[in-house]
Amino acid sequence: MCTRVFWNDNGVAMVCGRTLDWETSDEPRLWAIPRGTRRDSGPEAGPHAIEWTAEYGTVAMQGWACTTTEAVNDAGLSARVLYLGSTDYEPADDRPVVANLVWAQYAADNFATVSDAVAGLAEVRVASLPMRGQHLGAHLLLEDSSGDSALIELLNGKATVHHGRRYDVVANDPPYDEQVANLKLYRPWGGALGIPGDIVSEERFVRATYYRSHLPAPADAAEAIAGVFGVVRNCQVPYGAPDSRFDTYPTWWASATDLTNRTYYFQSTRAPNVVWLELDALDLSPGSGVRALDPRDVTLSGSIAGALEPAELDWAVA
Repeated sequence: MCTRVFWNDNGVAMVCGRTLDWETSDEPRLWAIPRGTRRDSGPEAGPHAIEWTAEYGTVAMQGWACTTTEAVNDAGLSARVLYLGSTDYEPADDRPVVANLVWAQYAADNFATVSDAVAGLAEVRVASLPMRGQHLGAHLLLEDSSGDSALIELLNGKATVHHGRRYDVVANDPPYDEQVANLKLYRPWGGALGIPGDIVSEERFVRATYYRSHLPAPADAAEAIAGVFGVVRNCQVPYGAPDSRFDTYPTWWASATDLTNRTYYFQSTRAPNVVWLELDALDLSPGSGVRALDPRDVTLSGSIAGALEPAELDWAVA
């Protein structure tokens, strides 16, 4: 139900790609949100719910009109959530609370580097709010323009943090350490099995790890972006794939984030066109106004900075 790949050692551009897989479309909407925007976790998050003012301007992908699935800020930090059914949220304490639905947004709004984000996020507690009536588990992925990376999982009521450049591939369940242990079953890591082709999380993790490690050196940023898209496409779940297991849903879209050049790329799996949004082409200064569009619009192609239109933030917890 999602795969993330970070190519952070190619010497050209730090590029992170991901798929969004689910039973139904997440109805994506792409936003440009300026610095100085006021945000909160909503009253449903309880008496300790945090309010904040965005330190950084962001390009954010909204899903289901209530959650930030991923965001990149103008300092070169990106944050994204992937489903993790093993999640066990931390018990209540006195820390400020950020809703899981805006976990990625809070990180992108407030931090410039992965190290800063890891330290800052330890000072808040993540609370689960229902998304269309369902409480869902998630893990948070962080990347920055230096190539640093982190994965935060909430397991057994505690935050487990994997921090370092080597954390470059993530899928869904089981938790990360078990995914890595599973690699040893396959020939490239000393096992007997060949590279698998199923669409379950464990096998997507194996494929992404294998193909990410074999990407040839890119000549430029465009080749780096194409390389990452190639790996994530190898992990996409084709629309209509016949499988009834809970953890296999079709891929609705894929994205790539060039953190070096601060550009966000998006492709709907229901359309042939790729669109992109350069943060440097946007006015993200305080008071510049929030703007948005539907990135699935088949009339869009290439750079879409000029296609964004003024909009009112309509997150359920905005």
